[in-house]
Amino acid sequence: MMKVHTAKLTEKTQGFCDIIDITAKVQDQVQKEKIQKGLATVFVSGSTAALTTIEYEPGLIQDLKELVEKLIPSNKRYHHDDRWGDDNGFSHLRASLFSSSLQIPIDSGRLLLGTWQQIVLVDFDNRPRTREVVVQLIGEVE
Repeated sequence: MMKVHTAKLTEKTQGFCDIIDITAKVQDQVQKEKIQKGLATVFVSGSTAALTTIEYEPGLIQDLKELVEKLIPSNKRYHHDDRWGDDNGFSHLRASLFSSSLQIPIDSGRLLLGTWQQIVLVDFDNRPRTREVVVQLIGEVE
């Protein structure tokens, strides 16, 4: 039998390239809904946050933070800042380099991620936020 299920995860973030591993929460949804084969779509709403996969370990997390700071510095003035006065132009640009959604295949009730691959939420904004992550599962159930 085919099933479609949509769930919302809420994550409190610190902003400024806060990186949160949400893999277990997404996998929990797969198990809870008993999806055996299918697809998980994960989506974060908002234009200053993104989703990606990475090996979630402290050295690589720091490397990613340093990379985005080098590519799009937070201490530079952006045209967006002049228009809106919220000083988060860098946040929007950083999020645009990543993606707001991911799709992960499911087989035998498990997300088909690599051994060292985790799903992470990255909040680029310049203040703490409460982020909503939508997990939509489509697939065959037991």
